[in-house]
Formats: sequence, structure tokens, C-alpha cells
Amino acid sequence: MSHPSQLRHVVVVGGSLAGLMHALTIFTHCPTTKVTILERSPTALLHNQGAGVVAGSDTQAFFSQYVCPGQDFAVPSTQRRYLDRNGDVIQRSAEDREQRMTSWDTLYRFLRWRVDDMDIEDYVSGTNLENLKDRLSSYGHGKADYQYGCNVRSVDDLGVSGGVRVHWINKSGGAEELTADLVIAADGASSSVRRALLPSVERKYAGYVALRGTVPEDQISESATKAFVQKFTFFHSEGTQILAYIIPGENGTLEPGKRLTNWVWYRNFKEDGPELQDLMTGKDGSRHRITLPPDQMKDDVWTRQKQDAKETLPPQFAELVNKTVHPFVQAITDNISPTNEFCGGKLLLVEQDRRRICRYDFRKRLEVGFFAFPVQVAGKSFEVPGQS
Repeated sequence: MSHPSQLRHVVVVGGSLAGLMHALTIFTHCPTTKVTILERSPTALLHNQGAGVVAGSDTQAFFSQYVCPGQDFAVPSTQRRYLDRNGDVIQRSAEDREQRMTSWDTLYRFLRWRVDDMDIEDYVSGTNLENLKDRLSSYGHGKADYQYGCNVRSVDDLGVSGGVRVHWINKSGGAEELTADLVIAADGASSSVRRALLPSVERKYAGYVALRGTVPEDQISESATKAFVQKFTFFHSEGTQILAYIIPGENGTLEPGKRLTNWVWYRNFKEDGPELQDLMTGKDGSRHRITLPPDQMKDDVWTRQKQDAKETLPPQFAELVNKTVHPFVQAITDNISPTNEFCGGKLLLVEQDRRRICRYDFRKRLEVGFFAFPVQVAGKSFEVPGQS
């Protein structure tokens, strides 16, 4: 791969968190490099995932320095603990440990503002926005070319002296191509780039799903408030695990009472079993392999999930499930690539973790920030003046 200072054009495939963080890393430290982002979603703004994120130390460092310095974007949690079936704290399970909880939507909107000037005034405005811009002035404010509706079909290695050519179909159905010095494939678990490079690496169902949802903080009971506010709370049982914590509310608000209670419920279902088939079939009868979007779950299926929650979960968790209006489901899958570097280092594949991640090793799943760090892109170090 060329030295970072010699990169003229970088193409990032994927415009969600991983792609945005890499794009920001590149043009912050290589301001003369052109960055093009190719996102397959047909809309300019990705749909709010309605998902909570535990902001690890790398995420906090990255955002605090390069995205929104001085602007809080997370809710503090001071304790991790486990409940028993009756909803009581399991003796000696409580661990005093400060963590920061945020939401996918908050991270995404701040990153889009930094990367391609998407409006952020619903999240921060007026004097606060001007002060934020001032704190970022030393980094400049580069802008990537963010294109949506782009379905990447193939990539070509143009040899030692050439770059990598990316072919895609645009939102109008026309064929386009670009040649870049570096391509970063950050297009998720269903990566079209990985599929083109490694057709034998298949995305396989791991044996369980994640049901997810949120409940407004001001709609939960006193018992649930005690269980989840400023706490990261879990329940384990055979074939199931559920966790919950508080995240920012609408437009990233951190005001108590206006935040959201985020929960994730992992459940085992056999791949060829009727329960999974029913769960992943939408109201219109279409079968979803990976994600059943919000508002698509059939009423009788959701009623059954809510009843299961009452019968198997601690009452505080059962309350969250039963008060959720817009649940969605993700089938958990495995797809581990044998390498993440191709075309002589000119194409880099970004993956959450190249090891198997299961629900009982959930820290990596919940934390983001290991995609990019200020002076690195997928392990390729940037030389930044004034930094070691």
C-alpha cells in the first residue's frame, strides 16, 4: 500500500459507523486525499437502528477528540449486576464499574456531520454548535463524497503500479466505476466486497437471535428504574440472556426522563425449526433471513414473545419487553474471513472481530470503536505530525 501521504483517492464501501470512522480518520490526517463513500442503502439517511451501544474507551477517545470534543454523547452507568428470576440482585454479582452508554443513532448523526456536513442542529445548535466547531478547527473540516444507493458488484486489482477499480450499480440502475489507491470494505456482515473476494465464506446462523427494543424512561415503573438507571443489568438462564441499560433519547437528549431504556434479549431457536421461521416472517408474509425490521413482526408472534417474557424473565425485564411498541429481531450469524488484506494491501476488509463472537462474550459486540483509531486505518499506521 502507498504511504498514507501519497494516497490521492480512497473509496470506502459502507456508510455506517465503521465506514464513517475510517473516512474521518483518513481526511483528518490526510487532508489532500479525496474520500468517496459508497453506501448501498437507497436513502440518504440510514434508518435509525434503535439500538444501544456501550461506548468503550477507544470510542470515547475517538469521539471526544475528533468528532464532538466537549460535547457529551453518552449516559453514565456506574454498576454492572445480575438479577435472579424474581428480580432480586444476585449476591456478589454487583460490580462498581463506570461505563458510558449511547445509541447508534447519536454516533451516526455526529459522524455524518463531521464526514459530509449533514445537519446536526437537532442534536446540538446555536452557541454550542459554534463552540464545537471552534474546538475542531485545528483538524479542519474535510468532506467526503457520500453516495447512497450504490450496490458494489466487483473489484479489480490493477497491479503493482495501479490501484483498485470498484464497480457498482447506482440508485438509477446505471453502472459506474472508480479507481482508488486504497479501498476500505466496511459494508458489514453481508459485505458484497467480501462476497466477491471470498465467495466460499458464507454467513451462517449461529443458533440464536437478538430481540431488541426501547421503552421511554418516563414510562417504566419504579422497580425498573431502580434496576436500569445508571446500571448495566443482566439476566441469564438456560437458552436465554437479556440485558438492559439507559441510552440517549430523541435527538441524542441526555435529560433524565427523556432518555430510552434499551434492552437486548438473546434466545436460542433451531435453524430449521418452525419458531424461527415464524419469528422471521413479516406481516406481509416475506421471510427475512437476517433482520426483521421494526413494525414487521406479526401480532400473534409478538404476543407470544411478550408472554414468554412474563413466564421466563425477571419482572423488570418482562416489563420492558411488554411495554415495547417497535421491536425488531436480528438473527446472529458467523462469517470469519481468513484474511482482511487483499490486492497487496490496497484493499482492506473491516470486520467487527475476526474471532467468533458469541453472546457470552458480548463485550466486543456491544462496544464500537475498534474499527478505527486516530492514527490507524485497519492496522495501517498514519504518521501524524506532533504525535508519536
